[in-house]
Amino acid sequence: VLIGRRDLVVRLHEWAGLALPAPVLLGLASRAFRADLRLLDRFGPHDKVWLRAALRRDKRRSARPAGKFNAGQKVYAAWIAGAALVMLGTGLLMWFTRLAPLTWRTGATFVHDWLALTVGVVLAGHIGMALGDPEARRGLRTGLVSRRWAEREHPLWRP
Repeated sequence: VLIGRRDLVVRLHEWAGLALPAPVLLGLASRAFRADLRLLDRFGPHDKVWLRAALRRDKRRSARPAGKFNAGQKVYAAWIAGAALVMLGTGLLMWFTRLAPLTWRTGATFVHDWLALTVGVVLAGHIGMALGDPEARRGLRTGLVSRRWAEREHPLWRP
């Protein structure tokens, strides 16, 4: 359906890029979603401990204290949010060619392409980590995890 129809692919890509923030914006209507955003946006002393342990590759659970979100998840969420904004901004510069001079659009193309590749690699790593944890995958699909898993993986979390 899309092969040989470059114009259609370009239009789908542009409109999909504009729609990218929609789920987050719609989620803001949810009190639970806003509460999770507040948790993701706060780094506590336990997060510094978690990050130091991760940098040392210390896999002991006792070395990686975590609330509902561990420090790695918080860093990933912040990075992906920033990447989405940069992708949106560079995409708009490339789409509306009269907004900026050619050198800016060339730079926007470079940043957009490399950031898209980086997001793909990081996302693949994220999926790879999820493949190793069936309970976490179930939590992603259903929003529910067992109390035992939560106590083991996120001991500071008090649901």
